[in-house]
Amino acid sequence: MLGSIFIVIALLASFYSFYNYYRSYKGEHTLQKARIGYHAMSISVIVASVILLYLIITHQYQYDYVFSYSSSDLSFGLLLSTFFAGQQGSFLLWALFGVIIGLTLMSHSQKSGSNESTLMLGFIPTVTFILVMISPLIKDPFAYIWSSTSYIDTKYLSSTLLNSPALKNFLLNDTENQRTVLKVGEELIRAIEYSGIQINQLIVQGKGLNPMLESFWMQIHPPILFLGFALAGVPFAYAVSSLIKNEYQKWINNALPWVIATILVLGLGIIIGGYWAYGVLGWGGYWAWDPVENSSLVPWIVSVALLHTMIIQKKSKSENKPGSFVKTNLLLAGFTFVLVVYSTFLTRSGILSGTSVHSFSDPGTFIYNVLFGFLILFTLAIIGLVYYRRSEIEPPEISDHKLFSREIGLFYGSMLLIASAVAILFGTSAPIFGQTVEIEFYTIMNLPLVILMSALIPLSLYLNWRSNDLIQFFKRTIVTVLITSLGVAIIVFLTGITEFLYVLLLFSSVFTIIANIEFMFQSKNLKLMGGHITHLGFGVFLIGVVISALLSYEKEMELEKEQVYSFAGNSISFNGYSPIEDGKKYAFDIKIKEESGFKTAKPVMYIAEYNNSLMREPYILTGFIKDIYIEPLSFEPGNSANRETVLLRKGMPHQIGEVTVTFEKFDLPEDAMQKMMDGEQFDIHAIITIDKGEYSKQTDVILVQGVNKHVYDEKTKISFEIVSFDVAGSIQISIDNNNQFASFTNDVLTVRISEKPFISLVWIGILIMAMGLIIVVVRRMSFS
Repeated sequence: MLGSIFIVIALLASFYSFYNYYRSYKGEHTLQKARIGYHAMSISVIVASVILLYLIITHQYQYDYVFSYSSSDLSFGLLLSTFFAGQQGSFLLWALFGVIIGLTLMSHSQKSGSNESTLMLGFIPTVTFILVMISPLIKDPFAYIWSSTSYIDTKYLSSTLLNSPALKNFLLNDTENQRTVLKVGEELIRAIEYSGIQINQLIVQGKGLNPMLESFWMQIHPPILFLGFALAGVPFAYAVSSLIKNEYQKWINNALPWVIATILVLGLGIIIGGYWAYGVLGWGGYWAWDPVENSSLVPWIVSVALLHTMIIQKKSKSENKPGSFVKTNLLLAGFTFVLVVYSTFLTRSGILSGTSVHSFSDPGTFIYNVLFGFLILFTLAIIGLVYYRRSEIEPPEISDHKLFSREIGLFYGSMLLIASAVAILFGTSAPIFGQTVEIEFYTIMNLPLVILMSALIPLSLYLNWRSNDLIQFFKRTIVTVLITSLGVAIIVFLTGITEFLYVLLLFSSVFTIIANIEFMFQSKNLKLMGGHITHLGFGVFLIGVVISALLSYEKEMELEKEQVYSFAGNSISFNGYSPIEDGKKYAFDIKIKEESGFKTAKPVMYIAEYNNSLMREPYILTGFIKDIYIEPLSFEPGNSANRETVLLRKGMPHQIGEVTVTFEKFDLPEDAMQKMMDGEQFDIHAIITIDKGEYSKQTDVILVQGVNKHVYDEKTKISFEIVSFDVAGSIQISIDNNNQFASFTNDVLTVRISEKPFISLVWIGILIMAMGLIIVVVRRMSFS
């Protein structure tokens, strides 16, 4: 409970700090108290994080969060990632990032002479919101496993303690799932402690991670995403601070680097998630327009729109005027974080539990109401403050600018981004009202917007600020347009893409690339090239999206072992499989013959012990020209022998053809109870009877947890392995019955195989965009 105490201290300290920052803003001498409160909050969050990490590393399964997500079988990297695998831990990580960012803001505001009090009045609530969500009354990451009644599979318990009399009344048969479970609650804790057993001696293993999360990307994707969420609170804080002070000149310079950092980090998190889905999870693509994916994308799009309108304000401001689009920027800065809260609401409230593969299960009405309350609170805060200051913010907006100018180009580009965000938000929110939209909805709504948006990028480059000469504009663009037209003609000829809207998108994308390359050569200063590099990458990204989407070819195939098949002009064959990772998984050997030679693919399938489900891992043969994506679907072994896995319950006969197999009982030594209490090892014997007609034989098998024991009966020709056992009264065996006749059939592997031309351009474009944004962040940070 020590961790819970520090969470409560952090929450109370956040209130204390906020209150004293408010008093400081009002002119009282409480700034030092406010800082002490914030430091107390920060230290408490850091200590709570260290405690949770310690509990995970040392396998303290008496804590519900540790038991639910960690396991001693995980590698160290994946074990660390269980810190943020569940709701409570991910919120704590978000809070940890938040307090560290807040310390940076405090330090920066002290050095720059800006108003620390108003800035922290805007920022502290973004952390307090998270602390409320992990408080003991809502979602405590430090809750004990017995704090609410739960039922634990006996496979997670010590086999030497299962026969303890203290557990007798708490072991239950789950007939639906064919398992034995232990009822865990305060009554059990009292019973075992009376017998001298500690709960951490009884629970010796955790559930571990969902197999879909056991990936390298699990170790970096969530932290980057939550860092992006925490960063989104900074523009919100600067907007609130500006509105409180009623000062709209300096906030742009201070907030701009943080907006770019939010775009970079949040975008990187989204892209890593997309690559994870494409390369590891076997979803066949990098973006599925899943509601939870979209809910992270929308605040990112809004932050990109904010960046461009902030640049307009920065360019148009003077000593006496704050510049254009002040209200627009304040609202967009606020709504970047509001939409992050909305993303959290969709993901954590359980409202999407039936429509999204990412959503957490339904946490209950109370948490739903708390999240909804915070969403309304942040929304009203930013809208209310802008409305309150509406008459004091200088009204000139779009009317101050010539229609034919760079700032208007940027403004309309931003509005197109907002329109795209609204369209995606509409589709994402449809499940709230009991509706869903098809994937085509997003394509239909966004395609024309993206065409216009990508065309405005290069056109804006050729426009001057404030006013332009139309004839000079055409003279500057004509050569680039002609080169673009030639490039698009070549692409259309080579790819066969002729759909009008997609040809337009290709044109605007190529136009973006060529124009930005031209301006990069003109600039000759790497520090000034960040924006051009970012937009160049965006053009490359769009070309990759169009070509890979329109020219992708997919086919579902049944591959019989050692037979040759044809796919997209290539020969493909399945040549068998082999166990990997100590026999836990199976890799299927597939050979593909191309003009350049043979390539080998090894997709993987296995039954996950976590949920007893079939898991599939795709294999991608990557290349610049194309990826060949192979997703295993199912495997049918040849029936040269009949094999069957069955669960034998004590005293219940099981018929295999003419043979009856009965698990009679477990045979334990007389001193088993004493050895169990002393923690010593001892042999467990399974007594099994095999009957056929008048023939009957009883077999005694010594069991070892985790080791398969083979049994063979010469008379009946029955061969089986005991693959697992539950001392509460059952064993699981794998039977090979050679008496049954079966005609020979070959192994058959069913796969979904697809060819994705030039999908490499998607990833290349993203890397180029990231490089450009990094250059921009570094440059802007040096000015702030």
